[in-house]
Amino acid sequence: MGTKRILRILALAVPVIVIAVAVAFWLGPPGGGRVTGQGFGSVGGPIALIDQAGKPITEKDFTGKYALIFFGYTSCPDVCPTELSTMAAALDQLGPKAEGVVPVFITVDPERDTPQVVGQYAQAFHPRMVGLTGTPEQIAQAAKAFRVYYKKAPQGDGTTYLMDHSAFIYLMGPDWQVVDILPPQLSPQDMAQRIGKQI
Repeated sequence: MGTKRILRILALAVPVIVIAVAVAFWLGPPGGGRVTGQGFGSVGGPIALIDQAGKPITEKDFTGKYALIFFGYTSCPDVCPTELSTMAAALDQLGPKAEGVVPVFITVDPERDTPQVVGQYAQAFHPRMVGLTGTPEQIAQAAKAFRVYYKKAPQGDGTTYLMDHSAFIYLMGPDWQVVDILPPQLSPQDMAQRIGKQI
């Protein structure tokens, strides 16, 4: 095999390896560290954010309820609308059983996503969806607790930007422990089935 061919293979393989390592780092080993919920390692933890009414909110506000949490941003062109639409459709499929589940959207772009902006965006997907924002430090703390990756990605001349971010959905139990981590691109039916098994 020629040197050029080997280099081309390596060029294709390295990004895949980097992504795999990043996912392993952010999710952590199952059962490693502080075990929570169904053995999801150290995923999940306290939050201190601001709701769509501009009021402080913490994990204690969700005590006794299930919470379905997604981290994203309102200017997201594709992944966020898709996943939030799936969340909403899954809750609709669960019917009355979903009344005990609070859908939550947490922005990773506090620079643009004010309380009013996240609130309007969240409720465009589901009338019970809660939109949360905060200071950059508060968002960073919440993202770290859930092992969420996000990074600003400047576009064009640098005056605009997108946000690179992971796209897992976290189902929290009434005790604020992770009971399931839902991967991207599930169908509403599959998501509803997995949520239904836990609530």
